Amino acid sequence: MSDIQQYLLKADSDQAGAEQLVKKSAEKLESKELSLIEVVQSLGEFINDEDPSIRSKAVTYLSQVISALPDATLSRQQVQVLCQFLCDRLEDGGALGGLRKLQSLGRFNQEMAIMAFRALVEHFQDLMLRPHSQRLQILELLNDLMFKHRAALKSLGDEAIVGITDLVSGEKDPRSLMIIFSFLRVVTVEWSIGSHAEDLKTRLRDCVSASSLFAPFAFPQLIEKLDSTSPNVKKDVLQTIGACVSSYSLSVVSNYSATLWDSLKYEILNVQEEELAEEALVALQAIATRLSKGLTSTNQTTHLARYIRPITTECNEQLREPQHKQAKPVGQILSALATSSTVALYLIVRAVVPPLMTLYQDSGNIADQRALLEVLVQLYNAAVALDQTPGTSLSSTDIEHPLASFKDRFLDLFSQALMGTPAEEVSSRVVALTGLLRLCQLRNYLRNNEIGMIVQYLDEIILTEDPAGRGEVRNEAIQALVDLSKLKPDLILEITFPAFMARLPDQSTDEQTNYITTLEALARLSVERSTSDTLIRRLLSKLEGVLQTDGSASYVQALLSTIDFVLSRRNLSEDPNLSSYHEKIVVALVRRAALASFGPGPQVLTDALTLEILGRLVGKIIGARDEHLRRSIALETYTLFTEEEAPFVPVLYRHHVPEKQRLTMILSAWVLAGVGTAAATLYALPHDGVDLEKLIDELTRLAVEETVPTIRQYILRQIALLVNRASPSDVDAAALSIMQDPLRAAQLDAGPAMDATPVVFWIAKAMLLRLSSIQEILDRVLSLLSDGRRGSASARGFGTLLASDELVSKTHGAVIRLLSKQRVFGICSSRIATEFRVAKAPAKPNYLVALSGLLKHVPTDIMMMEIDTLIPLLLQSLDLPDQELKAATIESLVGISQESPGAIEGHMSMLVGRLLQAAADPQENMVRVRYNALRCLQVFPGRIKENVLLPFRAAVVRGILPALDDPKRHVRKAAVDCRAAWLNIGEPDTED
Repeated sequence: MSDIQQYLLKADSDQAGAEQLVKKSAEKLESKELSLIEVVQSLGEFINDEDPSIRSKAVTYLSQVISALPDATLSRQQVQVLCQFLCDRLEDGGALGGLRKLQSLGRFNQEMAIMAFRALVEHFQDLMLRPHSQRLQILELLNDLMFKHRAALKSLGDEAIVGITDLVSGEKDPRSLMIIFSFLRVVTVEWSIGSHAEDLKTRLRDCVSASSLFAPFAFPQLIEKLDSTSPNVKKDVLQTIGACVSSYSLSVVSNYSATLWDSLKYEILNVQEEELAEEALVALQAIATRLSKGLTSTNQTTHLARYIRPITTECNEQLREPQHKQAKPVGQILSALATSSTVALYLIVRAVVPPLMTLYQDSGNIADQRALLEVLVQLYNAAVALDQTPGTSLSSTDIEHPLASFKDRFLDLFSQALMGTPAEEVSSRVVALTGLLRLCQLRNYLRNNEIGMIVQYLDEIILTEDPAGRGEVRNEAIQALVDLSKLKPDLILEITFPAFMARLPDQSTDEQTNYITTLEALARLSVERSTSDTLIRRLLSKLEGVLQTDGSASYVQALLSTIDFVLSRRNLSEDPNLSSYHEKIVVALVRRAALASFGPGPQVLTDALTLEILGRLVGKIIGARDEHLRRSIALETYTLFTEEEAPFVPVLYRHHVPEKQRLTMILSAWVLAGVGTAAATLYALPHDGVDLEKLIDELTRLAVEETVPTIRQYILRQIALLVNRASPSDVDAAALSIMQDPLRAAQLDAGPAMDATPVVFWIAKAMLLRLSSIQEILDRVLSLLSDGRRGSASARGFGTLLASDELVSKTHGAVIRLLSKQRVFGICSSRIATEFRVAKAPAKPNYLVALSGLLKHVPTDIMMMEIDTLIPLLLQSLDLPDQELKAATIESLVGISQESPGAIEGHMSMLVGRLLQAAADPQENMVRVRYNALRCLQVFPGRIKENVLLPFRAAVVRGILPALDDPKRHVRKAAVDCRAAWLNIGEPDTED
């Protein structure tokens, strides 16, 4: 039995077998075992069969065999013979696949392409009656011919146009239409075929905008469609208008420009949808851009001038009554057009500015003047946008600068509006300020002395206006100076910095705080390196003067915070001044603070908050130094750069140390954090007799004995840093030993005041972050919850385990594994739930407090993994008097309600009553509890099924009433929103 006979038997019942036969026949042809003539001859009786399905299968067999052949197998003569054969058999079906394969071959020439095209056109009436899958093949073949053999089809002239029209006429299927749009556009690359509406609209838009010959048909239809009530339709129409005017010829666009303006202006002047107004503006700008192409003349007879003239006339009419709120859209129209080209800007300025200035001078109404100023600012926005366009400069073109002749008048006008308008007219002054900024941003427009005058105005606003008010003008003035510092940093350094620095006192009392706003402005201004370098130098100089007079702590803190803010915005590791900062801040100020703790020196450097701010700054600078330098700095962790100067003695290994000297441990903590992993140098020198274990033991002693919370916190952080960053083999055994008995490690006797619990939890935190000895550590800390003496303190300690910490962080070299929070929380939550059930009554609150401490620092997605375990415990937490616990619990319930409402549906009867009680009593519940309770109740409607909530609706609506009179405004608002949400339960949907 021949291959074709076997194929016919299997074509319908065994598709895989048929494909194997095709592949086998193709291999025979390729190996010359079988000739092409023999294959064609084997089809003889079947292609002439009376049954059309047999004929179709026979031709399909041949097409599939051809498609399976490598490209170089067939000779040019064979390709031509097959092309003729398949074209003759096109009506039988199955030939299209073969023709697509043939046209892809390099030996398929223009004559064959014409032959295939004419065969398609000849049989188009029969082909168009075929199922969609076959029609799609026809269009794909036509698209292939257009793509590879476009010149051949183009040579047919009208025959090709008529033929293509016949082939695509009446097609409605989206996939076919997208192919049609592709080859009508005659694209040079294949587009991915999909059925998305946006793809369809895009291709249709490209088709409509492809030739100016479509304009008489396209524009009238598009303008008519603008009357549609559908925003989406109008948006598509506006985008299509923009595409058409961008590609149609200049003369065609000019002919329709006035008609388009009459239609588009309605969408802008009578705005109903902001998005539609923006699209209309884009279309108007596209017209101006097209008419401006290659134009260098401002002659009034050009296409652009004729287009702009009626627009400016109407805009001037609209501006005669600015109180009708048409000034804003008019400004947008003028700005959109002016941005299109320098010529357009020139024409608009000449037509609009003189009458606008007259209107401004004749108006005595501040609101009207503000509206007119906004239009001027819009024009300057356009000018700045043009001036900043690459390759464009308003001052270097052959055309006169459009705004040059108005410069002095505008400078005076905006200056008077800013400085002469009453302070309460905030919006008018902001507009004027923006106008002055735009004048400065135009290249080569204002002279340096004129920009300097504007800088002085801004300085005066910032320095003299009351910052306690609304502050909009002041904030805008600061931002304007920031923008100017990028353009004219020299003027900021020459004018602003001296004026601002002069306002900073040489010394200040704690009651004086007027310097804060000045420092804030200076910090925000220091964006460019030149300005920030100057600011840091001057602030350090000012700081030196304050320290010499031992000024107020708050002033020193403000100066240090400003320096810290400026440095935080710079890449310190590449800063050329890093060594200078190290010497002047790290070495000099830290040494000075260390020596001051022993008596002589500025006592302001012994204040805890001052040391924290200085420490943060020190850590930042040290962290930017290279590894070698950080190793040497690590040796100064406790000597604090004093180089054995009298009278300083490190706190370590001393007893009964005064508080002022113990405060230096704050600086030691920041130095230790800043050096990162280089801290190993500190305990790696054998001649010092200090190893890591002894150092941790000593810090443990200091932490246990410390009575000042701030100092204790920084000592505990040092312990955590040392344990976390050290090699587990070096530290884990010692750390676990300390956790078992911190007092013994610290060589202290147990006493009523000796609480070593914080040490246990900070060591646990350090090891858990790097997932070391998890089970052993958690066994230890969980066992403390049932301890009658330390259970309560231990419960609060769980909040430490997963909390983020500024020093124990990746920034400072801490090892923090990605899954540490998830692993720790998963184990702790299940253990707490289990042990809570068997715990004695006095210890039960400890487990709930511990769980709350963990929940505060766990992402919702991690919390949801243990939701079934958590819900019963959270409900019991609401019954405890601890307000912080109750607030944290409710916050967790809010997250659960949003992420997994089904988990709490079965607990509504217990939950609703507790939340109402938490929301209603200001005497018993703190503000955070009341507010969060109302938030939680408000989340339920819309998240939880209505049939679950309906039984509680009346009770909730009634129970919220007391909260409507809450003394705190945000709580009252939450009560109103919550009550409204519950009142809507069970009400019919208004959209139904």
